[in-house]
Parts: sequence; structure tokens; C-alpha cells
Amino acid sequence: MENNVYELQYALDTFYFLVCGALVMWMAAGFAMLEAGLVRAKNTTEILTKNVALFAIACTMYLICGYQLMYGGGFFLFDTDSVASMTEEAVAGVLSAQADFRNGVEDASMPYSGASDFFFQVVFVATAMSIVSGAVAERMKLWAFLLFAVVMTGVIYPMEGGWTWGGKEVFGMFTLEYSDYAGSGIVHMAGAAAALAGVLVLGPRKGKYGPNGEVNAIPGANLPLAALGMFILWMGWFGFNGGSTLQLSSIGSSNEVASVFLNTNAAASGGLIAALIVARIMFGKADLTMAVNGALAGLVAITAEPADPSPLLSTIIGAVGGVLVVFSILALDKMKIDDPVGAISVHGVVGIWGVLAVLLSDSDATFGGQIVGLLTIFVWVFVTSLIVWFIIKAIMGVRVSEEEEFEGVDISECGMEAYPEFTTGK
Repeated sequence: MENNVYELQYALDTFYFLVCGALVMWMAAGFAMLEAGLVRAKNTTEILTKNVALFAIACTMYLICGYQLMYGGGFFLFDTDSVASMTEEAVAGVLSAQADFRNGVEDASMPYSGASDFFFQVVFVATAMSIVSGAVAERMKLWAFLLFAVVMTGVIYPMEGGWTWGGKEVFGMFTLEYSDYAGSGIVHMAGAAAALAGVLVLGPRKGKYGPNGEVNAIPGANLPLAALGMFILWMGWFGFNGGSTLQLSSIGSSNEVASVFLNTNAAASGGLIAALIVARIMFGKADLTMAVNGALAGLVAITAEPADPSPLLSTIIGAVGGVLVVFSILALDKMKIDDPVGAISVHGVVGIWGVLAVLLSDSDATFGGQIVGLLTIFVWVFVTSLIVWFIIKAIMGVRVSEEEEFEGVDISECGMEAYPEFTTGK
């Protein structure tokens, strides 16, 4: 009878992991809709193709080598016994944790299925790569992007993930004293660093910046889609942050999960409200795109520590992110760094704020540890991504021709339009 209780605990934690992983997987739809709404109609098919393809590439590359690089978990495409062996070890671990379970003591190390852990981790990899997609939209060659996705998801991301969540020494030299609950830096800033490198190699879209430094707005084609994408991401983020608790089956962990959900929602709300107010003050109008990015900024900001803050502090952390994202988008435009969806600002600038905001509620985190962690992640991802982008540029080029960009990359890269009846008159 007693063993049945612990097997039930194992099953519950595994099931919770899988449900949260499915929610994070649904964020892929959110990124696709958000980006499709914020690009011009003539580039919609290509941006959707990038999003569906990068998810498949991320899952495959992480299966082949990424998970092993990050955790040394022995989970290889050709290692058919790995899941079974991890499951047996996990069950044994559950049966040894009886006293803690009886007393309701939270123990985040309590095991679950190795396959569920892999599934939860692999959808995070796809999230990091999705960040790159929007930043390089409307002028990058599709196959150059997909080639970069192979390297990013198979090597670049897993390496820095191993130094942080994996607990490995950085190139065998030192261990990071770095706190990042669900990945404001590890996932979001890393994706933004890779995106920044790509944007610098790629250059801005034609017509975005004038000869005298003026910034020309290039509106997206479908703001309802962008708003839908935001809400899908908001929903998926409950799995992103909630699943990072790693357990549900004890009293302590259940309470923590509830706090994480509450704080995640509070931060998103704070970010949206703050961005909307700042936009109204600066532009004299309620800017929907800033509101959308404000909500996402609030979510990124709370991701590094969604468990410890109070709901009010979480709202403030999210609101600061919402303010930062508006000023960051404007600043990047002044520097002629063209990011069609604001991904570098949302995930990079606010990702840094999120990691530093951990210090407001986690007494175990240190300023030095957070800074060193941020620098390690950024330098590794940015430098390696820059090298890979330049190699791809030398081999096959990264940018479509001026004529293809003018006509839209849907036709040149995919051979079909997203809204053919609106362009052909049929």
C-alpha cells in the first residue's frame, strides 16, 4: 500500500511535467501568431514556415546531442535503453523519499520520468530559437536561418544551459553562482543575444531608416493575430514558469506552484499596464504593439524568480519590464538596429532586468553571481552566434536580394502567399 502512494507521487509529478511541457509547446503557436501579425502580409508565409520548422529542428537536435551536452543525461537518439534506465532509477528514488513525503516536506530533487524531463527541456530550446525568428524577419534567407537553428539548438544553447541549470563548470574553470528559476537569462536573454548577432550581420530592412537618421514605421499586417499570439504566450508561460518548480506532489511544492502562477499573471498585467501608460504619455495614443510587448516583458521579467516575490512585488517587477521595453525599442531604432517585433528588447534587455530582480526577493542570490552569470551567457551566445552567422553568410549568404525583399519573401522563399485573394484580386 505504501509503495502505491509513492508510485502515485511519481506518476503525478511526471504528469505535471508533461502538461507543463505541452503548455510551453503551445507557446510555439504564440510566437508564430505574434510574428505573423507584426510583419507585412507579403512575408507572412515565410515567418510561419520558420516557426514550424525551427520547432522541429530544435526537438531533433536536442534529441541527438543537445540534452547530452546540457545535462549529460545519456538521452541519445540511438540510445533506446536510456529512458527505461532513468525511469527505474527514478522509481527507486521515490521509494527512498518516504519520510519527506509523509511530512509534506518539499523536495525538488524528487524524481519523475526521464522522458518527461527531456520533453519539458526540449520545448525550452525551441522557445529560445523562436526569439531569433522575429528579430531577423522580412529580409533573411529561410535556409540560412534554419541552418543557424541547427547549431543554436544543438550546441550553443545546450552549452550555456549546462553551465547554469546543468551545474557544469564553465569550460572546466569555475562554477556559476547564478540563480535563474525558469530562464530569464538562460532562455530569453540567450535567444536575444543570438538574435542581436544575426541582426547586426543582416542589417536593417530597406526603408526602415532614412538618410538623416529618421525612423520610418513599418506596420504589421494583422494586429488581431499579434494580440492572439500574446495571449497564447501568456497562457503558455504558466507552464514555462510553473513547470520549473519541477514537482507538484507535496504540500510545499503545490503551494509554490500556486504562487508561481499568481506571480506570473501579476507581472504580465503590470508590464502591459505600464507599457500602455508610457506609450500614451510619449506618443499621445494607446499603442497596441507596445501593450503587447509590455505584457511579454512582464512575463520575461518575472521568469528568473516567480516563486519568492509577493504578488505586489511581482506586479512592480513586471511594470519595470514594461517601461524598459518601450524605451529599449526606441533606443534600438535610434541605433539603427532593426527588430521588427521587438524581440531583442523584450527578451534581452528585460531578460537582464529579470535576472537582477532576483536580488529583490531571493536572499541567497548575490549581485556578483547574477552579473557573472549574465556575462557568461551573453558573451558565449553572442560571440558564437556571430561566428556562425558570418560562416553562413560566407557559404550561402544570409540576406535576400533587394528585389525579393521588395516583392516579399513569401514568393521567393516559399512560392506562395499567405493572403493570395488580397493580392491577385480573385
